[in-house]
Amino acid sequence: MQQRVDLKIGHSACPHDCPSTCALDVELLGNGRIGRVRGTKENDYTAGVICAKVARYAERIHHEERLLHPLKRVGPRGSGQYVQISWDEALDITAEGLLEAERRHGSEAVWPYFFAGTMGLVMRDGIERLRHAKKYSRQFSTICTTAAWTGFVAGTGRLAGPDPREMAKSDLVVIWGTNPVHTQVNVMTHAVRARRERGAKIAVIDIYRNATMQQADIGICLRPGTDGAFACAIMHVLFRDGLANREYMAKYADCPEELEAHLADKTPEWASAITGLTVEEIESFARLIGKTPRTYLRLGYGFSRSRNGTVNMHAASCIATVTGSWLHEGGGAFHNSGAIFKWNKSLIEGSDVLDPSIRMLDMSRIGPILTGDRSDLGDGPEVHALFIQNQNPVQVAPDQSKVKKGFAREDLFICVHEQFMTATAKVADIVLPATMFLEHDDLYQAGGQQSILFGPKLVEPPGECWSNHDVICALAKRVGAEHRGFDMTAREIVDWTLQNSGWGTLENLEAKRWIDAQPDFETSHYIGGFAYPDGKFKFKPDWPEVPASRKWDWGIAHLMPRLPDHWDVIEKADARHPFRLATSPARNYLNSSFNEMPTSRKQEGVPRAKIHPDDLAELGIEDGDRIAMGNERGEIRIKAEAYDGVQRGVVIVEAIPPNDQFEGEVGLNTLTGADRIAPFGGAAFHDNHVWIRRALRD
Repeated sequence: MQQRVDLKIGHSACPHDCPSTCALDVELLGNGRIGRVRGTKENDYTAGVICAKVARYAERIHHEERLLHPLKRVGPRGSGQYVQISWDEALDITAEGLLEAERRHGSEAVWPYFFAGTMGLVMRDGIERLRHAKKYSRQFSTICTTAAWTGFVAGTGRLAGPDPREMAKSDLVVIWGTNPVHTQVNVMTHAVRARRERGAKIAVIDIYRNATMQQADIGICLRPGTDGAFACAIMHVLFRDGLANREYMAKYADCPEELEAHLADKTPEWASAITGLTVEEIESFARLIGKTPRTYLRLGYGFSRSRNGTVNMHAASCIATVTGSWLHEGGGAFHNSGAIFKWNKSLIEGSDVLDPSIRMLDMSRIGPILTGDRSDLGDGPEVHALFIQNQNPVQVAPDQSKVKKGFAREDLFICVHEQFMTATAKVADIVLPATMFLEHDDLYQAGGQQSILFGPKLVEPPGECWSNHDVICALAKRVGAEHRGFDMTAREIVDWTLQNSGWGTLENLEAKRWIDAQPDFETSHYIGGFAYPDGKFKFKPDWPEVPASRKWDWGIAHLMPRLPDHWDVIEKADARHPFRLATSPARNYLNSSFNEMPTSRKQEGVPRAKIHPDDLAELGIEDGDRIAMGNERGEIRIKAEAYDGVQRGVVIVEAIPPNDQFEGEVGLNTLTGADRIAPFGGAAFHDNHVWIRRALRD
């Protein structure tokens, strides 16, 4: 007789760079192995739903190609020739590489480089403690969030908004510039609930008919970089047709009369010529918003990744203030919950030993920085040593040709701490094997929701994988870095951080599994006033003084338009480059994470450029043909896909496919620029002009 075996379930939190930050239930099979991963039903944001790629995480954590031992390069850079070495030897070589760069060129010649390969606060941000203790070059983290966060905070004064669970109580959910079916599936959970229970409409605004738009009641497909024009025309109609809440604006906004006058010529006809939408599309959507008090604007990151992206985000957020939808449960504008957690991260980051005189380097500019651009380096030394965690710049960073040129330097020491042999690990001098999230302890804050979660170590790591924290602490001892955080365990740091941020003890969090940090309705909806000293929403922000959590004076903030507008600074199509390319997220990859999973690769297939059939016909190209696509930064080879879900002249490539899926490993970010988005920086991944032609056979 077959006996039933009780399955042991471990509880954790998803560590990946997705605003959902799902609460997870993990099947623990014993012997260090896991089974299925599910969303926790008891967490009312996750609500039992997670994305397919995390559900099959066993495929990733037990992957046969995981890095298991420290490696040393023995052949030419990029040759893939490595030998296994001990941890002591690997750490000694790495420490000596950092110390040698410091001895010869000063501490700023060393640049610890990281971002969001894990979103755990200890494992992601602990590298900052090493940086500050050693006075290594600082990092301004622009590659993902800076433009979007700044645009939202410009209006509200604070990176926070209505409880995202309120989408289920809305009568119109507007999903703008994000594709949650691919990137944060829980948005759809709550939006669909509103449709099912309230008869709410789901509207999606994006630059192509993506998987989310296909599930929407209303789809608005505009040209890349024109969201600001669309937002302005919506507000024009609201003022013109008496749908603007003047009483609300008189109490809560800085200059409603000036905004109305400014928008007088921002007509639907004006916006139609810019966005490619019809006048009727603009008129009808504006009226729908104006007549639906419970309109919830769920604003994503995608439409901020243009050279005018910060302006676009601010313009879209202004709509909720013109209508006064902030007053209603299920109304208002939401982008991210970052400000509600109020962390004291001084122990994690070592901010108590930060020296503000140390230069700041922009992570999106890693290509120009490593190739010696003095506009980035200032009067300091070139970078001669890189220590990299949680990031894969050779694939992910913009202007890939310059990035590769910089990484090819023989005078540059590179250590990469990774889970797989990524494009960046392949050019490193030392490669260190890293744990995955179920193999270490860490603390998580949500971005797209309100939870604080703890992810405990549930299984032993395979081989000789070490956590980020353990590597940082071991390196610190070898390079002479001093800070009490280097002598503490990850659990001890988590406990201290929770207590010193007002969230109780780790013991308490483990017992609860998560903390709901969402403020009350009045705070979340700014009923007592917005977060500026005068309590006003800023239609007319003072851009250099916007209280963004990430800001740096690059000398470009003064260029911003003072009021919402279509800021015409995007990389325009021209006779040489008649198409506009955006690199939108795929369903089965997450930046370059999950690139190695066989199921993800199979489901995504080979990289494809989605192009309107009429454009292909005009070019003499057929569906499935191999094409060349390029601009002044380089060119790539890719397959064409006939796709009528884009406007003519627009090209979409989903994901950042692995470089090795392109001929010559010349990847997609060869075509993206590294110039900064005003006011404080960021990369314009979705803002590229390109030419296209049938590829000649080599």
